[in-house]
Amino acid sequence: MNDPTHPFPTWDAAHAERLDEPGRLLYRSNLLGSDLRITNYGGGNTSAKLLQRDPLTQQEVEVLWVKGSGGDLGSMKLDGFSTLYLDKLRALQAIYRGPEHEDEMVGYLPHCTFNLNARAASIDTPLHAYLPFRHVDHMHPDAVIAIAAMENSRALTQTIFGGTVGWLPWRRPGFELGMQLQRHVAEHPGLRGLVLAGHGLFTWGDDARSCYENTVGVIRDAQAWLQAERRERKLVSFGGTAREPLPGDEQQSLLARLLPVLRGAVSRSGHKLAHVDRSAVVQEFVDSRDLERLAALGTSCPDHFLRTKIRPLILPASLYALQGPALAAAIEERLAAYRADYSAYYERCKRPNSPALRDPNPVIVLLPGVGMVSLAKDKATARIAGEFYVNAINVMREADALDRYVGLPEQEAFDIEYWLLEEAKLQRMPKPKPLVGQVALVTGGAGGIGRAIVERLLGEGACAVLLDIDTEALAQVGDGLRARFGRDVVRTLRCDVTDEAGVLRAYADAVTEYGGVDILVSNAGIASAAPIEDTTLELWMRNQSILSTGYFLVGREAFRVMKAQGIGGAIVFIASKNGMVASNQASAYCAAKASEIQLARCFALEGAPLGIRANVVNPDAVIRGSKIWTGTWSQERAAANKIKEEELEAFYRDRSMLKRSVLPQDIAEATYFFASDLSAKSTGNILNVDAGNLAAFPR
Repeated sequence: MNDPTHPFPTWDAAHAERLDEPGRLLYRSNLLGSDLRITNYGGGNTSAKLLQRDPLTQQEVEVLWVKGSGGDLGSMKLDGFSTLYLDKLRALQAIYRGPEHEDEMVGYLPHCTFNLNARAASIDTPLHAYLPFRHVDHMHPDAVIAIAAMENSRALTQTIFGGTVGWLPWRRPGFELGMQLQRHVAEHPGLRGLVLAGHGLFTWGDDARSCYENTVGVIRDAQAWLQAERRERKLVSFGGTAREPLPGDEQQSLLARLLPVLRGAVSRSGHKLAHVDRSAVVQEFVDSRDLERLAALGTSCPDHFLRTKIRPLILPASLYALQGPALAAAIEERLAAYRADYSAYYERCKRPNSPALRDPNPVIVLLPGVGMVSLAKDKATARIAGEFYVNAINVMREADALDRYVGLPEQEAFDIEYWLLEEAKLQRMPKPKPLVGQVALVTGGAGGIGRAIVERLLGEGACAVLLDIDTEALAQVGDGLRARFGRDVVRTLRCDVTDEAGVLRAYADAVTEYGGVDILVSNAGIASAAPIEDTTLELWMRNQSILSTGYFLVGREAFRVMKAQGIGGAIVFIASKNGMVASNQASAYCAAKASEIQLARCFALEGAPLGIRANVVNPDAVIRGSKIWTGTWSQERAAANKIKEEELEAFYRDRSMLKRSVLPQDIAEATYFFASDLSAKSTGNILNVDAGNLAAFPR
């Protein structure tokens, strides 16, 4: 399970020795969070009870450092820890009114804050505060959760760890569980850890290193027992194989056809993005005999179903042969059944004060023969949901093979999913940016204008797929954008827009990465100049191929994907002032740019009934940062206008009505207008960004 033979991260004693106590706590946390076999993204907590000087009394006091609300152990910094007076936390036990009132205790945690720390304390704070150990880890390792999710979890915990690890029945995190932990270790001295049924693992130590080594030691012991039992009993995972996975090329073709339909169907109330996982562990599960039985049982760990819903949707392989409307109808039928089932679950389990029903669409969709698709409002959330379900798969594999897998009772699952404290956290989240959940495909993405456009769209929350023929520039620009905006939201693909097969592959890859395309910015370009009698057929055809045929090919594929999604879309062509008014000695370029403008109008005409808008941005004389001016174009335009090359920017600026230079960022702003809902009622339009040119006024 996640390669148990691979060693856990090693504690670097020399590095740790150079750190202070909070630094060693952070080091331990990052080390634990770096390995998904130990805990999943955003899951788990670490803590340390440290002596610090009280800023008010100047006396030394005990302070609990514990991972605060939100954040991820693997990537957190020191500001990710809450700090609380330990004596005040302990004093809260005197005013605790019992399990039916435990949620009110969360409101007291801010009153225990040490040194005005702004990091909010999490619901798990009492679980760390009331254990009598200096250093405590609470992890969600697959190996231990597998044991915690077995029907005979208590007896097996005793057997596996020889009585050195305790066991507690399921209870959701909170003040009462903290009290139970405190009582249990007091009644069972000498334990090295505690398994919480259906939940996870608590371990501890006297210092940061011993705590870390105890944590990985318990997990290693659990892994070793699972492996030994599996070998000795010659166990088969998930009841054995029911079918073989499809060949890779067939999977890719199917995903390119199916994902836009699926994504569109779950995005009617708001855009969602997809993440595809075709790893061996996922394929083993989706192609197994016990897939339907185990998937229906739901997950066990609270973190799992908070991210993935209580159970996934399985799309049967019988759908794969369908095309067009038949495929859309079949997927919608399955989704409708899932939504009805989820709504019934809500009605069965809701409390008088439960939050309203949330989006009833699935988060996890399993595709036999292919893998898993996870769906969420942004790419990172979709990816992380998929990672959590992989954890759930690992748990089911071991628990059901060695004993009997037991998911959480439905009511318990509901009470976690619709916990008022979780709802309050959701309500505090900031309003999403306008393009969150949308995918923009930008051709010529490695150029100056292309990069500026991508930066603008990423800044508003979109994901971006950059296409360019310049491999080196594409890699450089992609690396810079990922460093700035994050690895989840940027993809780069080499693509020659004049190559139909290459364009089809690029769209298939983009769809597999994100689920579809919502915005096309067709920006790939060249520039050329020559008197008509010196314009060769080769030069003419090169302009037509890139600026007309290329725009048709990428536009046609965007149109097909957007139509399949059924949620509209925006197509923006970056044309030129030269498409409106001819320039001297640039016939091939001007004719191709005019073709772009007319082509955009055709897309607008056919796209309107589908909610697909098509508009044009016409730049002029974007010299700074634009790649087309780095070749012979600047020399040719200088010669045509009888000026020196270094005088070009001033020449174009001064000939404009506003006497202003046009920059790539100006084109990006106009593009964002047409790509976003700011222009929701505009299609077939042209926006000149040329600082004013009377001859180019649209008529």
